Amino acid sequence: MALVLADLLVVRGVRTTILSPFAPEAERLAATRTSVRLPGFRLDPSVAVAADPSALAAADLVVCAIPTQFIRATFTRVGGSIARGTPVVSVAKGIENETFRLPCDILDEALGGRSPVAALSGPTIAAELARRLPAVLVAASTDAALSTTIQATFSSPWTRIYQSNDLVGVELAGACKNVIAIAAGVIDGMGLGMNTKSALLARGLAEIARVGVALGGRMETFFGISGVGDLATTCFAPEGRNRSFGEALARGEAPESILGRMTSVVEGVPTSRALVRVAQERGIELPICESVAAMVFDRLDPREALRQLMSRATGAERIG
Repeated sequence: MALVLADLLVVRGVRTTILSPFAPEAERLAATRTSVRLPGFRLDPSVAVAADPSALAAADLVVCAIPTQFIRATFTRVGGSIARGTPVVSVAKGIENETFRLPCDILDEALGGRSPVAALSGPTIAAELARRLPAVLVAASTDAALSTTIQATFSSPWTRIYQSNDLVGVELAGACKNVIAIAAGVIDGMGLGMNTKSALLARGLAEIARVGVALGGRMETFFGISGVGDLATTCFAPEGRNRSFGEALARGEAPESILGRMTSVVEGVPTSRALVRVAQERGIELPICESVAAMVFDRLDPREALRQLMSRATGAERIG
């Protein structure tokens, strides 16, 4: 996202700073202008890099790219440096495991309600954004003016931004699709083919919509850019970390071993457990999500998970 904004420097005068919670990482990024998470790309010289939270004081807009499980701790620490009223937009996709809070909820709580919050979500593989390939996202907020600001800020010749006031639906879609992507990776790892994978996407979308509507999202959101659009990208893209995790899981690698060697957080892992808990509490049927959680946390063999899913009682197709 910093690269997107850096390209707008000349035409809009936008100046961008990346703030890292880790001083050594900030120093390395400032010196090398490269990241192990995006091999082959260099950070534009116009983008400043800092580790001191005081850099936030002059910000007109703050982007939260912290993995969901660490947002609360990070923004509790740095939030005091953000001026009251400065909007914060989250590009994180997940659910806080212990509280079942979404990224914007966490930000609102950590900042004490001092800043308006929004989500920016959609099918956006980082390496493709860095290559300036066309991408479409949704700016979601209960504050229409903030959605308009985000739309104007991040629109570029290769990024198109839509608006939505369904903040809950957009954030739930972004979180839940990571769990389905793990299942898609399992299918890839088992060599089950495209018929199986396409069926998984269809029934996975039904589960996402089911839990999303139950928790306050709108049905149409899950059939839009931040819903089925993001789901398809995450399930098919080779770079997708949730899909890659599932593929390794199907090959017999232990979950902790996979997580230990990956350079990015696999948000679908904690989210699967959170979804199972909310499904039990609310009586929501989520067989695919439950199977993913069982494979990750209970060591259910992927082949047994497939057998259980295929032997479920049949009935009429339904969405939601």
